Amino acid sequence: MSQWIDACSADDIDAEEAIRFDHAGRTFAIYRNDKDEYYCTDGLCTHEDVHLADGLVMENTIECPKHSSIFDFTTGEVETPPACENLHTYPVKVEDGRVMIEI
Repeated sequence: MSQWIDACSADDIDAEEAIRFDHAGRTFAIYRNDKDEYYCTDGLCTHEDVHLADGLVMENTIECPKHSSIFDFTTGEVETPPACENLHTYPVKVEDGRVMIEI
C-alpha cells in the first residue's frame, strides 16, 4: 500500500538541483527542473549505486557523478550509458510549500 511522505520544503531545492531524501531504509533523489516542476526517482545510480543527488541537473536530466550516465528524471529512462537499467520514478505533489512523494 502506497502512502504520501513529506520529503522536504519546496524551497529546499533550487531550480535545476537535486537533493537526497532517505526514508525507511531507502534513498531517493528529488529534483526541481528549470520550470519549477518536481520529480522523484530512486536515489542511487543503477550502474554503481552512487548517490544521484550529487550529480549535475540540466533541464529534465541528471548526470551520475561517477561514470556520467544520464537519466531523464521525468521518466527514469537511461539516456547515456554505462547504466543500462532505468530508474524507478515516484509521484510527486507540492502542498502548502511541502514536497510530498508517494512510495
